[in-house]
Amino acid sequence: MSKVRPRGEEIRRFIVNKVEDHPTDVATLASKKFGISRQAINKHLRRLVAENALVPEGTTRARKYKLHPQVEWHQVFPLTRNLAEDIVWRDSVSPQLGAMPDNVVELWNYGFTEMFNNAIDHSDGSTISVHVERTAVSSEIAIFDDGVGIFRKIQRELGLLDERNAILELSKGKLTTDPKNHTGEGIFFSSRMFDKFQILSGGTLFSHDFGDPEDWILERAKRSSGTAVWMRLHNHTSRTVKKVFEKYSTDDDFGFTKTVVPVRLAQYGDDLLVSRSQAKRLLVRVDRFKTVLLDFSGVSAVGQAFADEIFRVFAGHHPNIELIPIRANSAIKRMIHRAQQAG
Repeated sequence: MSKVRPRGEEIRRFIVNKVEDHPTDVATLASKKFGISRQAINKHLRRLVAENALVPEGTTRARKYKLHPQVEWHQVFPLTRNLAEDIVWRDSVSPQLGAMPDNVVELWNYGFTEMFNNAIDHSDGSTISVHVERTAVSSEIAIFDDGVGIFRKIQRELGLLDERNAILELSKGKLTTDPKNHTGEGIFFSSRMFDKFQILSGGTLFSHDFGDPEDWILERAKRSSGTAVWMRLHNHTSRTVKKVFEKYSTDDDFGFTKTVVPVRLAQYGDDLLVSRSQAKRLLVRVDRFKTVLLDFSGVSAVGQAFADEIFRVFAGHHPNIELIPIRANSAIKRMIHRAQQAG
């Protein structure tokens, strides 16, 4: 019996850690992993349900499982002059997350206070709502405001083409509509700290998954009012705030000197990246960085003028900025090489 219990705990821990990504086939996954029957795995699933670790949904054939929330909490804060993000974090939000490793608490502290402060200072709304949910594996915080909408405000304040262009600028970092009081780094670094980070505003959803080189944009016809921010993080990640800052630093003082620019965000629908105007929009504000990684993921081709504007004209005017193309296919590499040779 002494040998059975540790293995049973290992199986149940595996199920709990995998169920979020495999809600319908976690039993099959565990069966293959441990070399035991589905019937044996089902016993562990029933135990996890009985312990309120998992919640089953659907019929036997279409059964799926999700983690049972250990904490579900919601509160609405009137947006008044005295509302302060650090006090809301300390008195209301942090106690809901409970005991966590110091590095996880630091990540949540940074992300929550940055996003809550953005809503205070920029939303022009009347209320901010916060929802916290914690399971045995991960925690999620959602922040909602009833203001003008972050993408719309950035577009309006900076005179950008549209809300999608606002996301392109956000993805570079150092973007703010209030440079006297904000550095513009909060949203960028928050999006890189969490397992999943999303902003929904108007008809546009910005999404970033940790470790994924790409930011995602989804557009929908039905527009929402205000701004909603979702952040999710594993309760025992080894990630630290320092490590995230180091990734975007090229010097020893953790200055924000390096950025990754997703080139595909300059595309609209089936448009090809062929013009100098498209290149100039892509390059807005990148002169604030020492190293610029131009990520060509999802881009099949670029035109001569587009490549020339970036890798000859801009590079010639900014010799101290390092432009590094990454994830470019062979056709794009040839076009870049041609522009560089001309320079």
